[in-house]
Amino acid sequence: MSRRWPLLAGGLTVVVLAPLALIVLIALAVLGASPAMGCTISPPNGSPSATAAPANWPGQGSWTSEQVGNAAIIVSVGAELHVPRYGWEIAVATATQESTLRNLGHLGADNDHDSLGLFQQRPSQGWGTPEQILDPRYAARNFYERLVKVDGWQTMPLTQAAQAVQRSAFPDAYARWQPEAQELVALLSDGMNIVCTSDGGDGLPPLDDAGLPEGYLLPGDPRLRAVVSFALAQRGKPYVWGAEGPDSYDCSGLMMAAWAKGGVQIPRVTADQVHTGVAVPSLAAMRPGDLIFIPGSDGTLAQPRHVGMYVGTDRSARQYLVQAPKTGDVVKVVPVSGWSRQVAAIRRPP
Repeated sequence: MSRRWPLLAGGLTVVVLAPLALIVLIALAVLGASPAMGCTISPPNGSPSATAAPANWPGQGSWTSEQVGNAAIIVSVGAELHVPRYGWEIAVATATQESTLRNLGHLGADNDHDSLGLFQQRPSQGWGTPEQILDPRYAARNFYERLVKVDGWQTMPLTQAAQAVQRSAFPDAYARWQPEAQELVALLSDGMNIVCTSDGGDGLPPLDDAGLPEGYLLPGDPRLRAVVSFALAQRGKPYVWGAEGPDSYDCSGLMMAAWAKGGVQIPRVTADQVHTGVAVPSLAAMRPGDLIFIPGSDGTLAQPRHVGMYVGTDRSARQYLVQAPKTGDVVKVVPVSGWSRQVAAIRRPP
């Protein structure tokens, strides 16, 4: 399905696009979305059933107005469907490779079979009628609906996730567009005033609180003792997205509050906490108070969005962490082993 197109010259010139007027709450019952994740967007019309991008976006750097406008449609549909931001980047990179972000009709002798549109979807392969595929919103939704059915897509490299949907003859072609897709997504989501409030959850099946490990001892270092004991004392308090205590927490809010008890100010959100302090090379090298990062429900290994705190071991040297898991759950202690296969980073605050 994929074609080889010439590389576009240059990068993006990032400008702030004028915000549009009406804020519309996007429906939550799409793709099985949870009320814990919602997006608001400023579309040009006031209809809550459509989030069409503006008709005339300015060109950006080497990108024409047409290309930027088509990328904006892809991003807005992703927000409408509550697909995590990484999915928008995958979709924009895919359409860049497939069509250079142009809504291509049939190209005659140059056409790749019956491929059409932004994603070069094929009517003969069940993607829809030619008329449907040539509707950019339909094509984007079609792509996302197939993407979210790919098991583990959020932790896959971009090119692997795109290939799982596209089944291209050039499976490694998508990755080269990732940097520019990330820039376009950032630019467009800011320009459309897209704000997504995800539950920021761990993205894992619910686990019971393991309780304090048998034989568990708080760390001897006074500062680490203060940090860890505070985090453990919050057990049983509900997860609330954006909460920093004292009655409820989200994952990064709990980490920030706990480290404040040790006299250390760390950033508020997971995306910034993952850069704080120094890297810890392995699970075996951890000490109590270290922050462990995983993709969570709306991140990736490269951009983790969920965090917990290592608290120590039991008598059998099994490791444990404390975390605020997700909406509908409470702060609890769980084995580190449940996270071990998807650890994106471990950081030790200064």
